Amino acid sequence: MPTITRTATTDMEVTSIRLERELKDKLKEIAGNQGYQALIRDILWNYVQQKSGEWKPRFSHADIRASIAATAQQDERCVLTGKLIQARQPMLLGLTRNGDMVPLCVESLAF
Repeated sequence: MPTITRTATTDMEVTSIRLERELKDKLKEIAGNQGYQALIRDILWNYVQQKSGEWKPRFSHADIRASIAATAQQDERCVLTGKLIQARQPMLLGLTRNGDMVPLCVESLAF
């Protein structure tokens, strides 16, 4: 996966936000070893980029080695186009050069 530029935590501002305990617990589950605060930052940056029109794909066609047909079990976002793939819709799982499986919309690999 391409390297994402990260800001050192010493260069960040401390912000307090109130979250329901259930929401915080769910974020911790989803985040795993990444940590829920880093996950929240990623979510917020993705939201800002999408709403501002600044979304940029993190992968290119050249990064995808193979793909297999799949069905989305939850909403996903195509890593090539940024298009929303809704739950229960057909999609592809792309195998990247680094061995990661990433969500792809069906038409994203059409040449």
